[in-house]
Amino acid sequence: MSFHGTAAQLATLAAEGEGGGNHESLSPYVTGGSALFILLLLLWITTRFNRDR
Repeated sequence: MSFHGTAAQLATLAAEGEGGGNHESLSPYVTGGSALFILLLLLWITTRFNRDR
């Protein structure tokens, strides 16, 4: 398949997903809060296993 055909398919998929692309059940606050919690948990785990101290 040519690049032009692939680009046309991607443009079609992008056009079908109009409306922001956000699912109704995904709250940005819950998503952001979950990401922050996971990153803080990974930071805590990393500092617990740091043997350089």
